[in-house]
Amino acid sequence: MKTQHQSGSAAIEFALVLPLFISLFLGVIEISIGLYDKAVITNASREAARAGILLRSPKPSVTDLKKIIVDTAIRYCSENLITFGNANDPVISVPVISQTFGSPLTVTVSYQYKGIGFTPIFNAATGRGNLVATTVMNNE
Repeated sequence: MKTQHQSGSAAIEFALVLPLFISLFLGVIEISIGLYDKAVITNASREAARAGILLRSPKPSVTDLKKIIVDTAIRYCSENLITFGNANDPVISVPVISQTFGSPLTVTVSYQYKGIGFTPIFNAATGRGNLVATTVMNNE
């Protein structure tokens, strides 16, 4: 049997616990989007490396090949990244391009993750806000 002193305790408990649940829920969403964006830039680096190692006849110049690689990564990221309007362009790095058979091609894609407002939680969980993916493939 409730007394008059206990009638508002459920509302007070709910008011105290609700912000914790909302923060937890939004934090899970933030980390999930960050992990999704990490997977996107990993796939972008893989697609760009694959575009760079394909055998073409005639062979493109090093400048044209670098443009193909960068354009492939940018296109993949622009189509798939979740940015919430905080669009940062990913930075694509191709240190050395050699078109000889069997030589490695390294493509690195880095992206500054902005998130939806809980970025400090994501940074604490991952150790950084800058997402980086590197792919190395041998030329065909």
